[in-house]
Amino acid sequence: MPITPAGNISNDAGENVERAVRDLESRTLAHFPSDLSKVVYLAGTRDYNTGEYHHAGLIQRFGREASQTALARCHEAAFGELLRCGLDALAGQLAGYMESTGAEKERVLRNWRQMEAYRMLVPANCDPLSADFFISNIRIALEALKLDMRPDRRN
Repeated sequence: MPITPAGNISNDAGENVERAVRDLESRTLAHFPSDLSKVVYLAGTRDYNTGEYHHAGLIQRFGREASQTALARCHEAAFGELLRCGLDALAGQLAGYMESTGAEKERVLRNWRQMEAYRMLVPANCDPLSADFFISNIRIALEALKLDMRPDRRN
């Protein structure tokens, strides 16, 4: 990515990133029903060994650097929305996500609680306090869903 003498991304490269962000938002992310589902998708484009994001379509259209930056920005933005989400809304998004997997809801819930895969949803540049807040909220939402799924609580 071209760098100006002041160390900032050049205007052309910055515009390319902005175009990649708009493309990602309109072509892909607009089809997800919740911020949680967006975060799951975006975190899934990140290589957990290197921290690099990979999206073949974005790379082809905008280049590797712009696509990685766009994916990281969108990941951070959707994650930020989750941080502002209340516990009831987060539990609702979590329940909706579990339904969308097509797997047995109880099984997904059990695996999320045991494996704590939700830890991988946190963006790399997230501050530790926000990461802990998110993880705590997810744990609470999972426990609320577990209680709601008890046989004596079902309709």
